[in-house]
Amino acid sequence: MLKTPSGGAGHGAAATDSRLMSIGTVLNVLREEFPDITISKIRFLESEGLVEPQRTPSGYRKFSAQDVERLGHVLRMQRDHYLPLKVIREHLDAMERGEAAPLPTVCRQRGGETVLEAAEGPTAARIGRAELLAATGIDEQELEVWESYGLIGPLPDGVYDAEAVTVAALIAELGRFGIEPRHLRVMKAAADREAGLVDQVVAPLRRHRNPQTRAHAEARAKELAGLTVKLHAALVQSALGVRLP
Repeated sequence: MLKTPSGGAGHGAAATDSRLMSIGTVLNVLREEFPDITISKIRFLESEGLVEPQRTPSGYRKFSAQDVERLGHVLRMQRDHYLPLKVIREHLDAMERGEAAPLPTVCRQRGGETVLEAAEGPTAARIGRAELLAATGIDEQELEVWESYGLIGPLPDGVYDAEAVTVAALIAELGRFGIEPRHLRVMKAAADREAGLVDQVVAPLRRHRNPQTRAHAEARAKELAGLTVKLHAALVQSALGVRLP
């Protein structure tokens, strides 16, 4: 659960302002549940209309407890249900209007058409090309360039897995620092090698006749993937001589 600062009832603007948080404070609150959250991610969600913090006369963002709770919902839906931002925004807006808002839907391709299905829990959702463009705010030309470098690619049936949204958002953020898709080929190559290593370890379990053993293979793959990601991050930080918060 997110923990937001609480306080007694107050009067006037001073009391109201004291309950507002800076973006740095919001970052620290959200990190209790979402350790990978960054200020850039919060700003990106704001630019996508997922949250609308107040602004001081000098332009600084000020977030209310309700803003922080909304951000928590957004991040939770991305993490647990792999939902596109557009779907998340519509769901939360409906809730705030007091409308009946069932668990959001995920986009899948069926017979060449995009179909919305109820999300009943964490799922490997798939989205179509148009939904990917809408969720990440990029255009067709950008996506084609990223695909040409192998950073993103459709599945055999022409749709994309949910992780493509995350990959596209990160590529876009790196682009704001002048890092172009061609520079990221080395990261893709490293990721492919790491994935190959994990696959080598779990492949014998996946081929086993026992269904429980095969299920264990998937759990082992997730565990190894998490460890390789952490090791990769630690090695990059060590090479740069920096430590991320």
